[in-house]
Amino acid sequence: MTANPLRTGDAPTTHQARAFTGPTELGIAQAATLFEQLELEQAVATLEPVLAAEPTAAEGWILLARLRLALDDSTGALDAADHAVRLNPADPRPLAVASRALTMLGRHEEAVTMAYRAVIADPRNALWHDRVAWALLSADRQVADAEQAARTAIGLDPTEAHYYYTHGVTLNALGHVDQARQALLISLRMEPENPVAQHRLAQLNGEPERRAEAKKRGWRLFGRTI
Repeated sequence: MTANPLRTGDAPTTHQARAFTGPTELGIAQAATLFEQLELEQAVATLEPVLAAEPTAAEGWILLARLRLALDDSTGALDAADHAVRLNPADPRPLAVASRALTMLGRHEEAVTMAYRAVIADPRNALWHDRVAWALLSADRQVADAEQAARTAIGLDPTEAHYYYTHGVTLNALGHVDQARQALLISLRMEPENPVAQHRLAQLNGEPERRAEAKKRGWRLFGRTI
């Protein structure tokens, strides 16, 4: 699946050169490239003056919200996502970012609502169903609905390892340990070196606790997508 720094839930990929219509678009593209390079603080420093000069640039606010999430600034992420939602209420991307930020802030009911709003806006996108699953899991309620959302995500995009991981977590939360293990094994067959999935499977298998390398730079962290 091709990723884009402006598309919520994907890992950043290389920005392709193109002609830009003005300084706003150029500045957003430069910040996106810095995001791709994991230069998060520099990306924010590049983007904020652009948005100060052109506060109606919805794509810029979405990118800033994603950057703030990556920097663990959930309040800043929510503020940026709210700007984008006000500019285009029908765009599911800032709704999903806002949902993730609200989850991080412990505002779980609002996080679930925003995740479902993203699904309503774009029901064929697996990312938003995955966000519903994680919002519900974090709220520790309606786990059966979380499992259904995870299955829907797999049905929409069966080639994405992360969705099988999510499904495994929801199955485990329901007490279906054997099915959870199978879902995690599928995820790991698709991405064998993912440390978060490895760690979760080891826990299910009762292996001795080992330090997960979830903070390794460059990995898209399972459970931290929107």
